[in-house]
Amino acid sequence: MNDRNGRNGTASSVTFTFNGTLDTAVEVVPAPRAASPRAAEALPAAARGPLLAVIAPDAPERDIHMLVDGLRLRGIEASVFDVGPGVVMLPDAPLAEAEAVLRAHPGIAHVGSPDSPYRLARREVVPEGSVVAIGGVAFGRGAFGVIAGPCAVESRAQILAAARAVVEAGAGVLRGGAFKPRTSPYAFQGLGLPGIDLLVEARAATGLPFVTEVTDASQVEALYPHVDAFQVGARNMQNYELLKVIGDGDKPVLLKRGPSATLEEWLLAAEYVLAGGNPRVILCERGIRTFNRGTRYTLDLATMALARRETHLPVIVDPSHATGDPDLVLPMARAALAAGADGVIVEVHPAPAEALSDGAQALVPAQLHAMVAELEALAPVLGRALSRPHRA
Repeated sequence: MNDRNGRNGTASSVTFTFNGTLDTAVEVVPAPRAASPRAAEALPAAARGPLLAVIAPDAPERDIHMLVDGLRLRGIEASVFDVGPGVVMLPDAPLAEAEAVLRAHPGIAHVGSPDSPYRLARREVVPEGSVVAIGGVAFGRGAFGVIAGPCAVESRAQILAAARAVVEAGAGVLRGGAFKPRTSPYAFQGLGLPGIDLLVEARAATGLPFVTEVTDASQVEALYPHVDAFQVGARNMQNYELLKVIGDGDKPVLLKRGPSATLEEWLLAAEYVLAGGNPRVILCERGIRTFNRGTRYTLDLATMALARRETHLPVIVDPSHATGDPDLVLPMARAALAAGADGVIVEVHPAPAEALSDGAQALVPAQLHAMVAELEALAPVLGRALSRPHRA
């Protein structure tokens, strides 16, 4: 890099090299020369704070790297995140100086100072909303996905029967837990890695991608080559070490809201994954704990709708856990679609009375078929469409 310094705060021409090749010269305005101690006492400290700059969709990557290098030359920390069209984040910058540099750059579409602790998850980053796909099944921006399957993988016969019921009903993604965090230490804890093998077999038999829960950071490496998406359950929403590990990969992440979590806490959990470099996050409202004892939890559709306003990430709903009653799943799935959700995740079991986990809230295959048919009929009225995998 060749630097010809200007004086008294005037612009200087800085030529950057990449891999030994000269690039075009860009103008970088250096920081003003330091004032005398007496003059500095009379000057107010420059306001500092975070800045977020959304990269223009057609901005050349090299230009953005040059911008970031120029900011760092000024002593301003800056990082690029692959969220939406791309984001340049300045965690603590002199606001007037940094904003002037960013706004003058043709590769920056929007600059703002975030007023919330979550930054990459903000709606302003992708105003039209993000689309996240699980094995070709899209969620978001008008695409409504249906995820269905048993709470837990119990046997080969059970998961294959459930997968066939899911694909015959027209749902797009299979769910099934191989690792199950349970309230009681005596309850069925899942089959572990053999359960993952059975999900892989079910995918091969039906063409359905699958999502499965990961309960500990130590499991991620073994599961990573096999799964289509990771689920982070409500109990693990604030398991920050787990969020960091899955943020370091690129598998889609279905992040469930904790039963007592605020919207801000939920979005900050998503921020951990986004800040780690993984933009493929789907949020899931699964009910909160209230004084009501008539249902398992209380489905908080108001916060689901608020989340869709506050974040660009797709938001889906779990009416099975929220209600604990299969008769309430269909009306709540309808309500979720009408309220703007980007999908639903429900439990279905070929024989709920024999289920080893959450059988009381599971649909039977005929109920799932009826639910998907009704959602498919309702979706176009609301400007939506059911999303399904692309099969050869």
